Amino acid sequence: MRHRRKKSHHLRNAIIAIIVLMVIISAVVVAYQMNGSKPADQSSNTVLLVTSMGNITIELYAEMPITTGNFKNLTKIGAYDGTIFHRVVPGFVIQGGDVTSNGITVPPIQDELPNKHSNVRGSVAMAKKSNPDGSVAANSATSQFFINLNDTNPAFLDSNYSVFARVISGMNVVDAISIVKVIQTTDPNISGYQRPVTNVTLITAEFIS
Repeated sequence: MRHRRKKSHHLRNAIIAIIVLMVIISAVVVAYQMNGSKPADQSSNTVLLVTSMGNITIELYAEMPITTGNFKNLTKIGAYDGTIFHRVVPGFVIQGGDVTSNGITVPPIQDELPNKHSNVRGSVAMAKKSNPDGSVAANSATSQFFINLNDTNPAFLDSNYSVFARVISGMNVVDAISIVKVIQTTDPNISGYQRPVTNVTLITAEFIS
């Protein structure tokens, strides 16, 4: 009888140990999934840009529904993930968001001008195409955006480029990107742009609360 009770006791302990182990494994899996995927709440107006040089957090302006809506849709589908900051002009802007590198074509969106916010240091605005005469083409923004490094030329920028967000954390990372070594690109579509010698990658853009 003692032998049977001992075996029963060991069996019960083993079952309890297995159950505890399964609970722990389940908790780890859930935690991994939560940390490894983009948050489900995509109504947030705060976006974390995880770059190869550090994190930048931006706050999107709800009062810019067309521009902000476009950026949120692209973030939602992961269009920005793996893109690079292809234009860096010290003392002026860093520019990224060329999703054509991911095989994605974005139709142009309508300008939201006059601006409700100014192109000052830390502001985020949509890049646009140029006309043959060098003027800025109206309603030509698609996915590319730039972050302003200073306040020196808001009058011209404000009349042409829709500001839809601002940097609320990580401006030190923006500044670090702005001083990387660059070369003049030979791409005829972006003549005169200064491209980093070593890619600065936007690893992922994700909504945070």
